[in-house]
Amino acid sequence: MFSSVSCYPLSFDMSVGWSLFVPLFVSLLFGWHISAVPLSPSDTLPERRSDIAGPRFVVYTDRFVPAHSGPPSVSEVQGFNVVVLSFLLIAGPYDKAAEWAQLAPDQRASIKSQYAAAGKKLLVSAFGSTDVPTTAGADPVATANTMAAWVKQYDLDGIDVDYEDLNAMTAGDGKAEAWLTAFTKQLRVHLPRNQYIITHAPLAPWFSPSHWGGGAYITVDKNVGNLIDWYNVQYYNQGFLEYITCPGLITASSPTWPQTAVFQIAAQGVPLNKLVIGKPAVPAVDATNGWMDPLTLSLCLRQAKEAGWNAGVMTWQYPEGGSPWITVVKSQAWP
Repeated sequence: MFSSVSCYPLSFDMSVGWSLFVPLFVSLLFGWHISAVPLSPSDTLPERRSDIAGPRFVVYTDRFVPAHSGPPSVSEVQGFNVVVLSFLLIAGPYDKAAEWAQLAPDQRASIKSQYAAAGKKLLVSAFGSTDVPTTAGADPVATANTMAAWVKQYDLDGIDVDYEDLNAMTAGDGKAEAWLTAFTKQLRVHLPRNQYIITHAPLAPWFSPSHWGGGAYITVDKNVGNLIDWYNVQYYNQGFLEYITCPGLITASSPTWPQTAVFQIAAQGVPLNKLVIGKPAVPAVDATNGWMDPLTLSLCLRQAKEAGWNAGVMTWQYPEGGSPWITVVKSQAWP
C-alpha cells in the first residue's frame, strides 16, 4: 500500500546516505552516555522563550557539505526562522546532529547566539526513516527521557518528531498512535511549553480519516495536539500526481489520500495554523515526487493565506532549500 509513499522522511540520503560514514562511536562519545543520568522533571531550567511569532519558515539540514560542519550560517538561511538538524536516532546522533555534538561548547554557544540574534530557532529531528521505534519495541518513555536530555545538554530549542514507522502505522492496531502519544507526553515533561519547541513531521496521508485503523495523526492530534507546537506536514513522496496543484494542496486532495489538503485537515479539528506546508526544494534530489516550482508554490500559499491560513512553509532540505528558494516561495504570500 505504501509502494507509492516514500519510506524516507524527506529524502533518501538523509538518514541512510552519508550517515553510514558516521562512526557509531560518535553517538556513544558525544551524546548517548547521558541516558544513564536520571532526568528529573523538576530540573532547573533557564529562562527562555520558544515561541515563533507569526508563520514558521522551516528548513531541514542533513546533507554533508564539504568544509562545513554544523548548521548553516545565518546568512545562508535568511528568510527562515527555524532550522532543523537531522537526525537524532535511538542509537544516538547522526549526520548534522552528530556534527553539532562534535563542535566545541564555545562554538555551539557562538552559533546559538548568532541564531538568537537573527530570530532563528535551532531544533533536532528524531527518527527519520532509519528508526522504526514502535516496530523495534523501543520504550516511548525511556526514549523521550534520553532524547530530551540530549536536547538540553546540547542547548537546542526543541525537537522535531519525524516518526516514519510505516509498518506500525499501517497495521491499524493503534500501537503507533499509542507510542507517539506516550512519547510526546514524556517529552513535554522535560521540555516545557514556552521553553522548548516540540513539532511533528507527519506524512500528509496520515491525516486521512477512516483510512487508518488507529486513526493515525487524527488520533495523535486528539491525544496530544495540545502539546505539539505545529506540524511540518510532508506534502511530497506520496504519489506522482499528489499535492502538486493549488487545489490539491490547499482545498481538495485526490481520492488517493482523501481529506488531506490543508483546509480539509483543519475541517477535521486540527488547528489550521499548526499546518506548516512541507515541500522539497528541488525535484528528484530531495524527493521522488510532490515538487512544485517555487513561484507556483508561492501562488498557492497566497491563496491559502487569503483564505485564513498563515502557518508557514517547510522544506527538505538545505543547501538547495536556502535563502534564494524561500525568498521566491514567500514572495506572493509574505511579500
